[in-house]
Amino acid sequence: MKTIVEHLSQYAAYHRNRKNVATHLIGIPMIVVGILTLLSRPVLPMEFLIITPASIAVFLSIIFYIRLDIPLGLLMTALLWLALAAGRYFAAMPTELWLSWAIGLFVVGWVFQFIGHYFEGRKPAFVDDIMGLAVGPLFVVTEVVFMLGLRKELKADVERKLEQ
Repeated sequence: MKTIVEHLSQYAAYHRNRKNVATHLIGIPMIVVGILTLLSRPVLPMEFLIITPASIAVFLSIIFYIRLDIPLGLLMTALLWLALAAGRYFAAMPTELWLSWAIGLFVVGWVFQFIGHYFEGRKPAFVDDIMGLAVGPLFVVTEVVFMLGLRKELKADVERKLEQ
């Protein structure tokens, strides 16, 4: 399995333009909520759990992120839980509204992504490596963490790997 530095540096290689990164800060969360909204139906109610395709996807994603980096994985857990809650909120709406929100968030999120890649002048990372779809949300969260001046060593490691 690749390390967090390998994943982030490979993804970052496609995202050097600050305008592209800014569009991803908006677009990727919209895409995540849109997907989780779509996957929040059907519901399999259990005694103390609500199991949906969305909750399974979040669970598997959390395992992936925590295996890469525990602190960032825990942050991703909290953020994905919020996205899952939003998805469940939209999924509880009548079908037309549920689909409108889900598809709208998904499509508008991708519009932001492709506008960003227009600024970048480069195709999206997932075109070359499908794992870019899983790394994208982590990249956005990590970029915010870096902007806050946190995880300087990780940022330096990613930058060093990018230079290679």
